[in-house]
Amino acid sequence: QLQLVESGGGLVQPGGSLRLSCAASGFTFDYYAIGWFRQAPGKEREGVSCIRSGDSSTYYADSVKGRFTISRDNAKNTVYLQMNTLKPEDTGVYYCAATGRITTAHYYCSGYVPFGSWGQGTQVTVSS
Repeated sequence: QLQLVESGGGLVQPGGSLRLSCAASGFTFDYYAIGWFRQAPGKEREGVSCIRSGDSSTYYADSVKGRFTISRDNAKNTVYLQMNTLKPEDTGVYYCAATGRITTAHYYCSGYVPFGSWGQGTQVTVSS
């Protein structure tokens, strides 16, 4: 059974950092693209960053470029999202998702392929 579990969220001041983790089980992790998506109250879900299987190519939303870094450790079946220089507008519930479909990171984050399976989400609040 495919399972994704997010962790690492919390309350942080503007300018601070957090590292989110998405631990996966129940599937061949190496072959799956993984994405981080967030949803803020009253806003549509946004593809924040995605990482492809195979070459681990990445995609970042313009709003987080230069501040967030996505990475994957296939040996640990885990994807990380390092978030630096956090802003209040980064506040939201962050979800990871996984798809076994062949896709680019950009296409996955942009919703051009089915999202596949989701984790339960972790809350990130950026506030002074």
